[in-house]
Amino acid sequence: MTDTLYEGGFLKAELIFPHEYPLLPPRMKFKTPMWHPNIYEDGTLCISILHAPGQDEYGYEDASERWLPVHTVESILLSVISLLSSDTPNTDSPANIDAAKQVREDLAGYRKKVRRLVRQSSEDAFE
Repeated sequence: MTDTLYEGGFLKAELIFPHEYPLLPPRMKFKTPMWHPNIYEDGTLCISILHAPGQDEYGYEDASERWLPVHTVESILLSVISLLSSDTPNTDSPANIDAAKQVREDLAGYRKKVRRLVRQSSEDAFE
């Protein structure tokens, strides 16, 4: 992903497909350490397209933004690329509250931490 904080990184992740797929979405989990408001500390990605179909009980997402059986691995990956390409991540309803707080209060520090993790990912990529 050129011209992003993640340029030059090797981000390892896995998609875990439930038995009910494609009626239910897969889960995506990064194996590479990540620092992002939409990624839980354990690496699990939190984006609308991977949320189960139906209404959002908290009112943050429209049903049309959530998983539909017509989505593909390609559409998931494009959503992830879009998420990580954002210059300033969305901090509404964060999965990682500390990362969201840092984005709001110390954007330069957030970017520095992400770049450090990206550098580390490229160093660890072939071990």
